[in-house]
Amino acid sequence: MEPQRVPLLAGLVVLLAAACTATDHDGATPTTAPAPAAATTAAATTPAATPPAPTSAASVEGAWRVTYDWAMPGTPARVTHQVRVPVTPAPGAPLPVLVEVRVGDHPTEGFSRITFAFRGPTPSYQVGYVPQVWTEGRGAPVELPGTAYLSVRFDPAQAHDARGAGTAVLPPARIGYPTLRGWAAAGDFEGHLSFGLGLRPPAGGTLPVRLGEATRTDGTHVVAVDVRRG
Repeated sequence: MEPQRVPLLAGLVVLLAAACTATDHDGATPTTAPAPAAATTAAATTPAATPPAPTSAASVEGAWRVTYDWAMPGTPARVTHQVRVPVTPAPGAPLPVLVEVRVGDHPTEGFSRITFAFRGPTPSYQVGYVPQVWTEGRGAPVELPGTAYLSVRFDPAQAHDARGAGTAVLPPARIGYPTLRGWAAAGDFEGHLSFGLGLRPPAGGTLPVRLGEATRTDGTHVVAVDVRRG
């Protein structure tokens, strides 16, 4: 079933009024609203494009696993999950649905984090550096702070309901951490859900990133993007 073609940007602007930030330990604390149990998926991790940067172990809670360890992806790092569509019968959402975006800073562990939480199975995702983040469908440039930009894409996934309203609780777009400066929606189109991250490396260039996954006690699936603080 093909999801309704509704841009994410309009829905996200409305939801910014209800934005909330999180600085909890792992950036993936369970929400209070229950969610359906997720389908079992199998993941395959894209190898690091460059050798991982040295790092001390970061303490995390829950059933957490790293899917792409600290490295600078010269080509996009992709983690693949097999998702059978529709994930719920009509009138339920046919694709994994984004329900929350959170940000958290972890200065003692040397990284900042943004998480994307989904109701339903974990979608596949891809993260990589790009010269410019562009919106899905329209191909318009996305304005982001900083001097380096990460493209974060999920598929299949959506962030709107059957009426076209946004489904996610969102933090402010300007994050303001030492190197993770901001984020922006880049589209919700034909099962592709995209975001851009604006970074400010201390000496220009790029920063190592890390990807990981967790499942909350309410069944919500969380994908995290970690960025070095310096």
